[in-house]
Amino acid sequence: MPDPTPPRVILASTSPYRRELLARLGVAFEVLAPEVEESPRPQELPVDRALRLAVAKAQAVAQRHPSALVLGSDQVAAAGSEVLDKPGDADRACAQLATLSGARARFHTACALLGPGGIRLTHVDTTTVHFRTLRAEEIERYVTQDRPFDCAGGFKVEALGVALLESVESEDPTALVGLPLIWVAQALRQAGCAVP
Repeated sequence: MPDPTPPRVILASTSPYRRELLARLGVAFEVLAPEVEESPRPQELPVDRALRLAVAKAQAVAQRHPSALVLGSDQVAAAGSEVLDKPGDADRACAQLATLSGARARFHTACALLGPGGIRLTHVDTTTVHFRTLRAEEIERYVTQDRPFDCAGGFKVEALGVALLESVESEDPTALVGLPLIWVAQALRQAGCAVP
């Protein structure tokens, strides 16, 4: 007879965006800060950095809670060879968006689900975002309204930032916000959670 107790799920992230996304799946979960050093390594590709950090975040929390299913995630954005970190303030957000005007960026969103019995599932979703040509006053107006200081690339696609774009190429529309829910739902089901 299967165990009727659902597995304990922990989101190893302090991101309010990831918390809101995971809540959509209707699975009870806790949130714990992974406290992982996120500095890039020399010559590390953005996709590799995203996966390394997603796994490191999940491992950091799983070590403290070995009987839980722990979901770690990280997103690294890049335009060509330039990594687009969270801007932190209006000036840097404007500068990032000026660089992205008329260009494209790739957002690598990685996930790792670790759990008891050797559960180790990983995934990377890559979304390509094409920005329209942006005038300086449009950028300033956008940054003032949306305040995207904690978002890689300096925009929020789930808010007014969508108006900055020409198109988005993605297999999972939630990945760009910070958590690819199609994969997460599949991984949680595989690990024993009841996800519709």
